[in-house]
Amino acid sequence: MVKKILVANRGEIAVRILRTVREMELKSVAVYSDADRNALHVLSADEAVHLGAAEPAQSYLNIERILEAAKRTGADAIHPGYGFLSENPDFARAVTDAGLTFIGPSAEVMERLGDKTGARRLMAESGVPITPGMDAVSDDKAYLKAEAERIGFPVLVKATAGGGGKGMRVVHRQEELDEAVDLSQSEARAAFGNGGVYLEKYLERPRHVEIQILADGHGNAVHLFERECSIQRRHQKIIEETPSPALNAELRERMGAAAVRAVKAAGYVNAGTVEFLLDGNDFYFLEVNTRLQVEHPITEMVTGLDLVRRQIDIANGKALPFSQEDLRQSGHAIECRIYAEDASNGFMPSPGRLHLIRHPQGPGVRYDCGVRGGDEVPVNYDPILGKLIVHAETREAAIRRMIEALAECVVLGVRTSVEYLMDVLDSDAFRNGDTHTCFLEEHFADWIAGKDANSRAALAYALNERYGRPPSASMDNIADPESESPWRRLGNWDIYK
Repeated sequence: MVKKILVANRGEIAVRILRTVREMELKSVAVYSDADRNALHVLSADEAVHLGAAEPAQSYLNIERILEAAKRTGADAIHPGYGFLSENPDFARAVTDAGLTFIGPSAEVMERLGDKTGARRLMAESGVPITPGMDAVSDDKAYLKAEAERIGFPVLVKATAGGGGKGMRVVHRQEELDEAVDLSQSEARAAFGNGGVYLEKYLERPRHVEIQILADGHGNAVHLFERECSIQRRHQKIIEETPSPALNAELRERMGAAAVRAVKAAGYVNAGTVEFLLDGNDFYFLEVNTRLQVEHPITEMVTGLDLVRRQIDIANGKALPFSQEDLRQSGHAIECRIYAEDASNGFMPSPGRLHLIRHPQGPGVRYDCGVRGGDEVPVNYDPILGKLIVHAETREAAIRRMIEALAECVVLGVRTSVEYLMDVLDSDAFRNGDTHTCFLEEHFADWIAGKDANSRAALAYALNERYGRPPSASMDNIADPESESPWRRLGNWDIYK
């Protein structure tokens, strides 16, 4: 049985994993780079080991140094979190070859599903619907042009390795194809070390709906329902919710069953996510994420399960303690990813020192955060600060609670995406559930920050220094909607330079 877990990651996901490790009364080890010497995840672990320079290749992507850290501290298991080495089969294999437990699927399964064209073939053989497209990579421009004509424009040039929207280009006309292929290959080669690309039919207004699964080593597999992830910028999710406003009971059952078939066909063990594109009542396999997802907390909120605990139990050889019939969804949950970035300037990263950060609180509010006031947001890593998650009885109540919670977020020192997220949530289209993967381009292409953002920032800081956090997490108890309360006047607490 696992007794000491090294978390091979940083930021909010490392802090979140360490929380469960502590609750399970297991020992923990953090690792860190030069940029993270005083980071929150370092202080959250029983021990911490320095890996190297801030550059990921010298720290969080350095397999040898991570294994050395595990050996030095006596860790007997490694949890990869998400990003970095989490879906790297060489890392998973190196961990097990070192006699340690890898908390995730096997290297063989990662290889089977990490190759998107191979995964498409496996899904088709298993009766899981796939989008029209190629089942093998090619760099032959003439062949790709012929395949594009066969599939029908628009097509998506897609990297066969990796994820996160990297190595993807939409092509609407034949004359755009060569350049799109070159750009996708270059980006994929830089991001994943693999420049292979293939073509799929591009669905113009689909929803992105994924199914969370758990599978143990005893042949049992279940789905934990869906997450709607259609609100994306540059193929990167920023708002997720569950249940999806598009699914009825029959469609949910069909998609869940397809996801379970998919992971069983792959021999999958541990937690994972099967992603689909939903077009009306038709859905198509997209990919399998062989790791814990950023948006896993909303599944936890509606099922009451701790997914990290389940990952550790499965890695320990335990069977799932429930069947599909035992699982239920309760209420509605929404997650917003809060980034240090300038949403009105192409979502450019906004690194710098966090002079002050204050988290929203209240019933049904959870904030997974990896930073504190005084921390530096480095340029070396993804600029996510944290994830705000809310839970309520209905979707309408969850949207209202999320907007109120975002209005309580205090961040001083860097620009954030908070105001942008509030406007998206408060839009009629989002409230009506009319979401799809081009939602932001369609509704928020010309978005700019409020003209009074700087004055509100100054007011927020002054009020925080004078009064602390607002007296309530909800504005519902203010009798007069037009109240001159300073908290009412403040609105969004998005404080920046």
